[in-house]
This record gives sequence, structure tokens and C-alpha cells, in this order.
Amino acid sequence: MDLYLVPIGPDRYELYCESTDESPAPPVDHAAGIWKRLHEKFSLVLAAVEREQDVAQPGAPVPAGHHGFLSRLRAGSLRWLAERIAEQRLLWRLRGQHAVRAYFPASIDEARAMEIIRRSLSADADRHLRWLVVDAIGLLFSLLLIPLPGPNAVGYYFTFRVVGHFLSARGARQGLRQVTWDLHASAPLAALAGLERLAADERSSRVRAIADQLSLSRLGRFFERMAVKTA
Repeated sequence: MDLYLVPIGPDRYELYCESTDESPAPPVDHAAGIWKRLHEKFSLVLAAVEREQDVAQPGAPVPAGHHGFLSRLRAGSLRWLAERIAEQRLLWRLRGQHAVRAYFPASIDEARAMEIIRRSLSADADRHLRWLVVDAIGLLFSLLLIPLPGPNAVGYYFTFRVVGHFLSARGARQGLRQVTWDLHASAPLAALAGLERLAADERSSRVRAIADQLSLSRLGRFFERMAVKTA
């Protein structure tokens, strides 16, 4: 597994990965009972969001009948879920890893890069454990809606959150405790520093060139979401 420590602002970095394996559901341990049912629902939500993302191409015309309030609400919800999936998929994949190659900007040294990686994973583990507790409570309350007719959208939402946070916390802890890290300095990653301050057209072309150097087809979208929107 290859990870990239991407500079997204002054002394700010985010871990990033790409994989040819984009299966809808992350791997889970053999399970039965309530956990199995929760994971099945989680997989349904994940697959539905990714199908929508595959169909919705940037700049494509909005289909007829998709301009109403409910359609906009649905589209906004799917975008939100897609961003959560993108943020957590790296941690989901870490769960099964024991050796990871990590590329870091050549502008910092290896010790600093490892410090940033461990600090990021530690913060992720704590954050996802906290939200796991909060969303587990929400999932319990959503059970009160089961007798109502129609799909329990609230229940699906909290199921997605609970399973996602559980898998993310497990992945972060795996990275901290079990993974052997093989670090490599990268000049192209260092060249990303400061690009968030450029005008959109110039930034886009320069990030695209760096992404091509690194063979990372989705790096541009990640950089826009993580660096530009928070700059």
C-alpha cells in the first residue's frame, strides 16, 4: 500500500492514497448477527453513493425533474456522504496492512514526516472513537422509527456513521501499532506547497502536472477539497 503525505497549507499535511481496488465495501472480519446486518446496510449505502458518483460527471447537465428542493437535498446529501467516504477510505484500507510505503515532501526530513503521520493517525483514532459513541446513541434512538412505513433513512444514516467510524478507528490504530513504515522523500509532493494560494486556472494546471508525475489520477480533486476550501 502506498500513502502520500500531501501539504495542504502552511505546516499542514493530510494523508492520501489511491488504489485500483475501488470495491464498494471495505473488508470486514467474519461476523454474524447484528454486526453482519449493520455491515450489510453500510455496504448498501456505500454502493449507492459510489454509483451516483460514477454517473454524475462534472459539468454534466442536470436531468429533468432534478431541480426541486428534494432533489437538491438528495444531491447535497450524496455529496456529503461521498466526501466522508473519501476521507475515511484510507483508514479502512489500513486495517489489513502490515507494511506501508509512504512518500513525503522532500522539503521536510524523514523524522518530521513520521511525526506528522503518527500525530495524524492518533488524532484520527481519537476522533473516530468519540463519534462512534455519539452515533451509536443515535442509532439506538433510530430504532424507534422502525414501525413507521417506508425506509428508515435515519437508521441508514447512523448505521453508515457507526460502521464507518468503527472501521476508521481500527485502521488508525493499525497504522500506529502494527504497520512498518517505509518512507521516501518526494520532490513533486514538495512542489504542491503553496499552490492553494494560486488562482484557480493556474493552480489546476500545476496540480494536474504534479498528479501526472505521481500517477495519481484523483489527487487534483483531493487537493481542491482539502487545501483550497480551507485556505
